Amino acid sequence: MKRVLIVDDATTVRMYHRQILEAAGYAVAEAANGIEGLEKALVDTFDLFVIDVNMPRMDGYSLLAALREDARSSATPAMIITTEALERHRERAAQTGANLCLLKPVDATELVVYADMLTGGASA
Repeated sequence: MKRVLIVDDATTVRMYHRQILEAAGYAVAEAANGIEGLEKALVDTFDLFVIDVNMPRMDGYSLLAALREDARSSATPAMIITTEALERHRERAAQTGANLCLLKPVDATELVVYADMLTGGASA
């Protein structure tokens, strides 16, 4: 079973993404901010990161940059999901190492399709 770490400061968003991904067969862990997400990523192994941009303590870009610098997580696929719709935000996500940048709210089917695409599927 593939493991996903969802990092978002909004509890309802984390719950929404968790329900969708667990229903699709993924094991899901959560973090409420970038620092907590980084701590979890450094002590555990994940197959996908789902990261919000605007969070307290450490934003999603800083978290992703730190993950890309660590050998254990540098190649792990990462999906940025944000309310920031400007092209410069997409560009920054890509420059920081995101494999994909989606706008909130994400359609449930779309989230699963992209998670499967980035990980090879929940049970793969």
